[in-house]
Amino acid sequence: MKNYKLTIQYDGSRYNGWQVQGNTDNTVQGKIQNVLSRMDDREVEVHGSGRTDAGVHARGQIANVKLQTEPTCAEILAYCAQYLPTDIAVIAVEEASERFHARLNAQKKCYVYRIHNSPVPNVFERKYLYQMTGCFDLNAMKSAARHLVGTHDFRSFCGLRRFKKSTVRTVYSIDIDKIGDEIRITYVGNGFLNLMVRIMTGTLVEVGLGQRNADDIPAVLAALDRDAAGITMPPEGLCLQWVEY
Repeated sequence: MKNYKLTIQYDGSRYNGWQVQGNTDNTVQGKIQNVLSRMDDREVEVHGSGRTDAGVHARGQIANVKLQTEPTCAEILAYCAQYLPTDIAVIAVEEASERFHARLNAQKKCYVYRIHNSPVPNVFERKYLYQMTGCFDLNAMKSAARHLVGTHDFRSFCGLRRFKKSTVRTVYSIDIDKIGDEIRITYVGNGFLNLMVRIMTGTLVEVGLGQRNADDIPAVLAALDRDAAGITMPPEGLCLQWVEY
């Protein structure tokens, strides 16, 4: 039996997230597991680097899977290309060590949230941007973002109010760029809590629109209360860009 590392891209628009769920078979993990189970002639489990939410996309999701038939990497790539839906693609396969685990061994992750800041819709990228009007103060947003960089308890930015594990995470950088009509926010961290990126983005958006002050962010962190932070942004603007090991 060999362990394989998969690099995966998907348009999450029509899926109920990455993770297999008991009440639906419409998940990205489930689709990939079904295909590879047929290939290996047994039930297999695909381990992803993280659980993207319903509607969230990925350019560089990483997963690992152990297969008894020990196919070549090229055979796995070709089989997935033939049988996966057209909005999910395994773009690279390589043999990994027996101990490699996509989630447990991940060191850094990068997410990007894209806002289309215009009253005119972006027809061709509408599924990958969230459209918002308004005049954003990017300098205020950058000032607020600096308070979020570092190692903090991010419980205020966790979507699971009764999350029992540690909510301490390290955010290495938050970059905010204006590219034409697009505001692009790039997050790099050692890991992110449930809805954390979307809640951080919602909080930065509120700062940008003048609905809260940049200097309020330390108090939001200290509150350890989801109600202290901003809105949860919709999923379509979010994409998992890459995972580093």
